[in-house]
Amino acid sequence: MTIATLGQALSAYGATLKRAQAEAATAPAGGAAPGFASLLRAEADATRASLRGSEAKSIEALTGKASLQDVVEAVTEAELSLQKVTDVRDRVISAYQEIMRMPI
Repeated sequence: MTIATLGQALSAYGATLKRAQAEAATAPAGGAAPGFASLLRAEADATRASLRGSEAKSIEALTGKASLQDVVEAVTEAELSLQKVTDVRDRVISAYQEIMRMPI
């Protein structure tokens, strides 16, 4: 793992932690933890925002308003977010298939 990749992973972890803490702060007073669905929704929204940000940064680079370094960083962040969401989706599908194979 390179230094840049490690830094990006730590940044992604920190962002996820902040979202989880914000989600817990807005949870109902009954002490219920945020649900799995709300966590997935938050991650999907963050990924969507990351993808849109990388597209915007790419357009800025085409018009000369952003540097190539900014574009590479934005695209890499979007790629990591998309890989994370894809991995979670694959795990959920795999778990569902395992449940469907269980004898009744």
